[in-house]
Amino acid sequence: MTLAEVPIAAILDRLAKLHPKLIDLSLDRMVAALARLGDPHLALPPVIHVAGTNGKGSTSAFARAFLEASGRTVHVYTSPHLVRFNERYRLGAPGGGRLVDDATLADILLEVERVNEDQAITQFEITTIAGLMLFARHPADAVILEVGMGGRFDATNVVPRPAVSVITPVSMDHADFLGDTVAKIAGEKAGILKRGRPAVVSLQTPEAMAVIEAAAAATRSRLFVSGLDWFARPENGRFVFQDEDGLIDAPPPRLAGAHQYENAGAALMAVKTAGFSMTPAAVERGLQAVEWPARLQRLTGDVAKALPAGAEVWLDGGHNPGCAEVLAEALSAMKQRAPRPFVMIVGLNATKDARGFLGPFRPLAPDLYAIPFSSHLALDTKDVVAAAGDVGISAGAWPDLEAALSAIQARDWPVPPRVLITGTLYLAGEVLAKDGWVPA
Repeated sequence: MTLAEVPIAAILDRLAKLHPKLIDLSLDRMVAALARLGDPHLALPPVIHVAGTNGKGSTSAFARAFLEASGRTVHVYTSPHLVRFNERYRLGAPGGGRLVDDATLADILLEVERVNEDQAITQFEITTIAGLMLFARHPADAVILEVGMGGRFDATNVVPRPAVSVITPVSMDHADFLGDTVAKIAGEKAGILKRGRPAVVSLQTPEAMAVIEAAAAATRSRLFVSGLDWFARPENGRFVFQDEDGLIDAPPPRLAGAHQYENAGAALMAVKTAGFSMTPAAVERGLQAVEWPARLQRLTGDVAKALPAGAEVWLDGGHNPGCAEVLAEALSAMKQRAPRPFVMIVGLNATKDARGFLGPFRPLAPDLYAIPFSSHLALDTKDVVAAAGDVGISAGAWPDLEAALSAIQARDWPVPPRVLITGTLYLAGEVLAKDGWVPA
């Protein structure tokens, strides 16, 4: 069997056994392993490093779209994946990047594994190293690195001089690892700031902003802050962006939800701060070309076809209270434009704040269908139903997605419902696969 024929899943299973913990935030193992591999992180194209609680994936997607729309080639590293592990690695190429193929990914993972020599290292760390090696070996104009968790000790935080750092909105999530207050979590996110390097900061709570400003002062990082140095907003159905260079008035972003205007603005400010010029035409092309699945994504495939004719089906992998607030605002705006009965199909992680996530949806009076998904982290559907009841949402448990879809289909609706499937990216990935989505 050649290296290219080794199944990716088998390699990943083996790599997962190199460390007793799935998550062990530290940079020591990364630094040592990278040194044994010739420090590929020091040979990257200009890096845009993106941290935050919510919106960092969408912001990364916008940054890629803007750069590619202006003719640049871009490597992108994101996590987690939805359907295939390869989604984490996009290699830049003229005319648009491509996901790494199985043969290339298997070869690089096996090379890293061999050089690591069974040293203790987490799976995320070793797969991040693989991405850094891929990006160092393939020419491109830029690299977008999305933080996995936190920032200060995240495996991506080994790049010493990023072209720009980005901090998207900070809120409560991963409290077991990052701290039990927004200030503590913001401190972890601000750990990606590097001495003398600029940073773009999205709208923050005062508590988070105070921590980020203190970190910037300590590292002498110039901040470009939303609402002060740049502005992005919807206006008369358009995307309006303004900074010291002037104003751009463009069609709305392809991604749904008012929150995506802020994400698009942060991305645009980031690529400009990194030194890439952007014409209004390139911005328009980027806004229309951007893709980021499972973020308030309208489904039209097999899942949608299993529901009543005319039903709207939306998918979002959000899982924390901050994301739920943004989602609820987006669904409320939809309701104001076109009222429909509202249904939620929900699977939640046992490690998340179930009541905090479900609470923002209460004013929309949803009928909630709790379903399981394939992960050891899945919260029992009975507990999801109980959490929904605690916040005043009517809910019931169903054995799987198909049963929930059939139950919705069988109901007599006055008008076709609006359905939101949400709660975790694990469920989102399963739903996308059932809907016929193929990552590309």
